[in-house]
Amino acid sequence: MTIRELYANIGGDYEQALRVLRMDRLIDKHIRKLTQNGVVEQLLDAGETMDPARLFEAAHAAKGVCANLGLNALSEMASEISEEFRPGTPRALTDDQVRQKLRDVAERYAQTARGIQAYVED
Repeated sequence: MTIRELYANIGGDYEQALRVLRMDRLIDKHIRKLTQNGVVEQLLDAGETMDPARLFEAAHAAKGVCANLGLNALSEMASEISEEFRPGTPRALTDDQVRQKLRDVAERYAQTARGIQAYVED
């Protein structure tokens, strides 16, 4: 499987990743690290406590990493959570709604991780 095929399989934006990282070798390096760097797991863990500061920091980090990799759906999901917990911003969602968003992140991340694993094994 090529890096382009991986991106097609996981619903990522290869062209965006290429604009940021400039070459396939770097895209390959960083997409492989996604499941090892813990950035999405930190967001999901922060949701266990619903600590606003942890949720903001973890969501903000996940948003950036996923955006750089062209994983727009994950980036947008993390961005919604980041904005919900941005310091000084009134909350718009209930805790239950945030938990649902975190479940959606977990589901999308699991799909992405499976695709990356298939790519690595190929």
